[in-house]
Amino acid sequence: MSASAPSRHAEMGLTDFEYARIVDLMGREPSLTELGMFAVMWSEHCGYKYSRPVLAYFKRYREALEGSGFENAGIVPIGDGLGVTMKIESHNHPSAVEPYQGAATGVGGIIRDIFTMGARPIASLNSLRFGPIRRDPNTDGGQSDEVIARNRYLFEHVVAGIAGYGNCVGVPTVAGEVSFHPRYSGNPLVNAMCVGLVRLEEVATAKAEGIGNPVIYLGSATGKDGIHGATFASETLGEDSDAKRPNVQIGDPFAEKLLIEATLEALATGAVVAIQDMGAAGLTCSTIEMAAKGDVGMEVDLDRVPMRESDMSAYELMLSESQERMLAVTAQGREHEVIDVFRKWGVHAVVIGHVTDTGVVRVRRHGRVEAEVKAKHLADECPTYRTEIREPEYHRRALAFDPTGLPDVDVDKALVTLLANPDIASKRWVFEQYDQDVQTQTALGPGAGDAAVMAPRGTEKGLALKVDGSGRQVYFDPYVGGVLAVAEAARNVACTGARPVAATDGLNFGNPQLPHVYWQFERAVKGIADAAEALGTPVISGNVSFYNESELGEVLPTPMIGVLGVLEHVAKRIGMAPRMGDRIGLLWIDQPVRQGGLGASQFLAAVHGMDDGVPSPTDPAAERRLCHLLADLVEAGAITAAHDISEGGLAVTLSEMAIASGFGLELDLGEAMEAFEGQSTRAATWFGETPGRVVVSFAAEHGAAIAARAADSGIRMAPLGQVGGDALVGVGDAAIPLGKLARAYSSLGDA
Repeated sequence: MSASAPSRHAEMGLTDFEYARIVDLMGREPSLTELGMFAVMWSEHCGYKYSRPVLAYFKRYREALEGSGFENAGIVPIGDGLGVTMKIESHNHPSAVEPYQGAATGVGGIIRDIFTMGARPIASLNSLRFGPIRRDPNTDGGQSDEVIARNRYLFEHVVAGIAGYGNCVGVPTVAGEVSFHPRYSGNPLVNAMCVGLVRLEEVATAKAEGIGNPVIYLGSATGKDGIHGATFASETLGEDSDAKRPNVQIGDPFAEKLLIEATLEALATGAVVAIQDMGAAGLTCSTIEMAAKGDVGMEVDLDRVPMRESDMSAYELMLSESQERMLAVTAQGREHEVIDVFRKWGVHAVVIGHVTDTGVVRVRRHGRVEAEVKAKHLADECPTYRTEIREPEYHRRALAFDPTGLPDVDVDKALVTLLANPDIASKRWVFEQYDQDVQTQTALGPGAGDAAVMAPRGTEKGLALKVDGSGRQVYFDPYVGGVLAVAEAARNVACTGARPVAATDGLNFGNPQLPHVYWQFERAVKGIADAAEALGTPVISGNVSFYNESELGEVLPTPMIGVLGVLEHVAKRIGMAPRMGDRIGLLWIDQPVRQGGLGASQFLAAVHGMDDGVPSPTDPAAERRLCHLLADLVEAGAITAAHDISEGGLAVTLSEMAIASGFGLELDLGEAMEAFEGQSTRAATWFGETPGRVVVSFAAEHGAAIAARAADSGIRMAPLGQVGGDALVGVGDAAIPLGKLARAYSSLGDA
């Protein structure tokens, strides 16, 4: 090997310091298989070595560190003996080089995290980010036609991958979001979320126990796909990314459907002691983490592992991330009960080892010991790092942005421009490719409301689900952006009538070794943690994805927040479409507005071609009161529709409600102008993105009662107009035909 050639451990993503630590822990040089196992477990993707110190802001995370460790996902009791489990995870790098399979296997992986808890997956969501997909001088960042065409290709094939896997596996895809920005070119963000329902007495654990208990391999055979996928996810994309296609797994949704049914049936036997998905790092992750959680060891014979190619080495078998695989520990003498269930479903179930009292995971291939490592060394001894935090100059410049110097715009034209902008335009082209109704428990689907609502059998309760986030807002002010992401997702589920109860997060950032990126990460996580605490929506699970950058630069810092809300009576849920003759009103938190609500806004980007300014902050405690007020109003039958003001401001919110209902709106802001005191220009009034505001519709006779309830909650209310006609009247200088707005809004799928 030449002096300039990288060492074996460096090729696996380990530093010299980390390698020296491994040698010190083991008391010897590691074998190739052992080194590979350490490399994947100590990657950022598995070891969280840069994020772990900051994630301590989350109360549930601290409790997990101090307790028995994490399971596959968090659980929230909702009454009636039921619990909801949910989690979000990224599959960014795989989707960048192989968008269909990258997105498909992201869906498969997050579904497995749910049913390994003993929960039946009932809903999938996704949160997607891409570079510009059409030529627009205001928003395309001056990128080449080739880059824009590649972005379009990634967008179309990621959506196809989500649909191709989700539709076949039998879990409805009920909600999501899609956004576009030049900073995502070359490195799309593909985050998949899944939600499951479980009886609380039937929750499964990943903690291996019982000396002598059999260790059983479950699911599809192991192949050479996905090897070192975890380390691939922990490095920057470069010119050689296409050469790393073998790091991308290949999914089989039909095999996963069988795996779901077999696993849930096997868990019902009571013979399963512990179970875990073979996700990132495959057999290494499942054996190491299960053993470490139980403070036990494992003996594993790789010769027994079902494999697609007979010549696979121990290294390949331990690091493969082939899909649709699980690892289980069963009670000794009862393994046949589990094996029989899986064989009935036509799924592999093979005893490959047993639990020991040594704390060591010992792996054999062809009778030879290929790895002998202490589980806790790999699971608990990964070094952690903190990068020096440095507030960037661009943030200070954004704080000084003054929107009053912006040129006047034609409000009508600006509104049409915003509705046609891919960030705001209807995502019908996307969600119509997804099966939203399989399992027949979807009560409110995509496009109908601010969140999806599920009506699970066995209870009158409803589950409202939403995932949200704004990379632009977090970029310019990470703390405020983090707070806003939680507040908006919570407000979205409240607009259906649900009380927000829990959150999950997908944290997507650039290289954590760069001071400004670590500043973005630390400030955003602090904002998310503070908001979650104030809103009563603890972060119960999540995922961190670093090194999201390519030769085109780093992505916007993008935390994606999934929130669960609970309705006492699902039959009372509401959407965003008002009824003919309804009155329209504004509920708002009385709080200062920064930069007229135009800082870091869609209006600034789409209409003026500017990315500047900082978002207007909100009071999470007041947001909690607003959410509970909305839930009370829906439960009382006082309001018929609700839609929060977010991207594009008030004018876009009203347009979306009108388009959803098919009826026009006759507006008069006269009595509501007090709400817009901090928005002195027409553009700020109509397009300012001011948090803590919701437009509601109601029958005229309920108006006084709604205002009284709002006042009791410390929330302001003012009339905005009524539903009627076939145009938006009162926004611009003339009535804007609803058909014109609808055509602009439905333009996403246009070439």
